[in-house]
Amino acid sequence: MADLPRILVVDDSRMVRMTLIKHLKGNYEVREEADGESAWQTLVLDQSLRAVISDLQMPKLDGYGLLEKLRNSKLRRLQTIPFILVSGEETEEEREKARALGVSDFVTKGVGSSEILARLNTLLALSNAQENLAAGREGMVQDPASGLFSRKYLELQAAQALSHGARYGLEVSIMVLGFDDFEEVTVKLGRDLADQVSARFGKMLAGKVRQEDSLGHYGAGQYAIIAPGTSPILCAAFAERVREAVEVAHVAVQGRQISLTVSIGVASIPGDMATSAIGLLELAGDRMQQAMRFGGNQIVSGATSAPPVRQMKLQHALEMITARREDAVVPHIEALGIQVLPLLRLMNQEMGLELPLAEIERRLQDRAANKK
Repeated sequence: MADLPRILVVDDSRMVRMTLIKHLKGNYEVREEADGESAWQTLVLDQSLRAVISDLQMPKLDGYGLLEKLRNSKLRRLQTIPFILVSGEETEEEREKARALGVSDFVTKGVGSSEILARLNTLLALSNAQENLAAGREGMVQDPASGLFSRKYLELQAAQALSHGARYGLEVSIMVLGFDDFEEVTVKLGRDLADQVSARFGKMLAGKVRQEDSLGHYGAGQYAIIAPGTSPILCAAFAERVREAVEVAHVAVQGRQISLTVSIGVASIPGDMATSAIGLLELAGDRMQQAMRFGGNQIVSGATSAPPVRQMKLQHALEMITARREDAVVPHIEALGIQVLPLLRLMNQEMGLELPLAEIERRLQDRAANKK
């Protein structure tokens, strides 16, 4: 029995659960729960469960809610676990809702053992194949979908860069970039479209890095760049250019404009106290997460407790307004206004506009003083 695949059956009817268990007995080891919330807790804790057979109508959390929580989970195994919905009198609209949430298959109440086993066997065979493919990708030099380096290979590249830097007294910097709220973007667009947007960003980065740099995947919606011979100052400057480019980018997905920002962490040797290449890579990743906690659209470089106050350049402010991101410009409006005062004075003089320049200047200075 210990070698049999383990399945979770979820139904508030004990009779239905016992009927399903009878069908599965001898081929699967079965665990049962009476409601969706208990099933969710069980699936989070029990890593041995390979598939779910669930009713739709249940107390506390119904089948839709359970399926949605699984597909939006941070745990990869729950995102992909086969989920069979026990169908009764559901309408086609209700079935379509389950498909949109990511249901794997349906079985009709009262169906025989042979059909249930056939559905489960097919789904588990597909799941095993996908797991083997994912495991194989981890050992690859390049990700087959994007063509970028894999996380494992990036670690090797970082180790090589640190070894070379130590031998010749060169600096090495690592930058880790990640989309802010990537999980929300995935929920809004769906996994396939979110991955496409991420892949487009990866290709953009690939066109910006030097030949001696190594660019690869760090996590979902996250990338890392190993930059040998680069100081943290230069690396942070490049990070700022990337951050600004993403902030003003016009990203259209199926006719919809999507606003995206990135958070970036920078770590370097010998400036940072990291004892290994993996440690330095993870330090940059931790700083990226720190930037996200500060509100996103930030860069954290060095052992700072908070990202530095960023002064927005006038050209970037105009690009942000063009991209309809005025909300990001407003916090900098006093400094920007003071910058354009000389231009306004010249326009006033040459065009006879009679602008209330003294009043404008006074209000800008008052607002700036109130922020201190």
